[in-house]
This record gives sequence, C-alpha cells and structure tokens, in this order.
Amino acid sequence: MVGTLPVLLAVAATLFAHERMDRIGWFALTLSTLGATLIALGARHATGATGPTLTGDMLVVLSLVIALAWILINKRLMLRHSAITVTAYGVAAGTAMLLLVVPILYRQPFGPPPIAAISLKAWLALAASGLLCTASTTLLWNWGLTQVPASQAGVLLNMEPLIGSLLGVFLLHESLGPSARTGGTLILAAALIITTGSRTRSREDLPLT
Repeated sequence: MVGTLPVLLAVAATLFAHERMDRIGWFALTLSTLGATLIALGARHATGATGPTLTGDMLVVLSLVIALAWILINKRLMLRHSAITVTAYGVAAGTAMLLLVVPILYRQPFGPPPIAAISLKAWLALAASGLLCTASTTLLWNWGLTQVPASQAGVLLNMEPLIGSLLGVFLLHESLGPSARTGGTLILAAALIITTGSRTRSREDLPLT
C-alpha cells in the first residue's frame, strides 16, 4: 500500500500544486510502482504472523493521506521559507503532539512510560535515530523538494523499499527472490529515467493554448 504513495503524490501534485509531469515521468512512475510491488510480493513473512485487518489497512490509508498533505504543504511553505526553517517547525510540532498524546496513552492503569528502565545504550540509539533518521532525513527531503517538483520527487520514494531490502541482505544476511531483484532493477531504472529524461513543469510555466 505504501508503494502507491508516489502515484498518489503525482496525482495530488497535478490537482493541487499545479504540476504537470510529462509522459516520460509517468512511465518512470509506473515502472517504479511496479518495482515496489514486486519487492512487496517477494517478501517472506514470518511464520505465524497475523494477516491484514480492516483497521490496519485504514490506518495505513490515513497515514498516506497525511503524508501527501505534509509533502504538499511543505512544498508550498518553502516558496517563502527555507528548508531548515520548515523542518525545524515540523519537528517541533511533532514533538508537541507526542507530549500531548503519550501521557494520555500511558494513563492509569498502565502508568507512565518506563523511562527508568531504559539503558544508556538505548538512549544513545534513540538519540542517533532522532538525529539521523528523523531530523536529518526530513531536512534533506525538504531541501530536495526545493530542487525538483513534488511529483518527480515522488518517484524516488520507492527507493526506500529497495534500500531496505539491500540492507536486509548485507546486514541481516537475508536473501532476495527473483521478483524482488527484478523489482529493484525496475526502481533503479525509474530513478535514472526520472532524473535524466523527465521534465515536469507547473501549469504557470506551460505555453498558452
């Protein structure tokens, strides 16, 4: 389901951000989505894992809608503000939301979060995750959005399952099936096409007809 985000982003950018991707861009988008689908189909699920539920599916759909809104809003904000300013306010807003939600989720009879039981190693890992996986990646993504149209950047979103699969192979010694390898090749081809051959323009830049 997450692999559909680039398609949804391209459609949303066309409708709300006045972007228009050319045929090469749509071809690359289709290729990338197909590649992500093949990787998902080639995934090996753990034995005994529970199947999908309607509630879980709806939560994923809701998260995709929120992600689309977040990307397009950031794109609009960065027309007037720097990427680091937008990122700083976004991270601060997320922190404020957690400060409100966490005490509610951990109210009695559950009690407060078990902070005292967390080791120093775990705290350092959390700090590194926050700095590298949240703050830095959000800043880089927002800066990237200032360089390319949102619909074109969306094609590169499918690099995430590809990189995740490769890390699983090299770090966790997992194996990739034929469909996953084919999907990875398609995603790389789509990224190459979108960065070298596609030209996405806003409607304001298009010639009058």
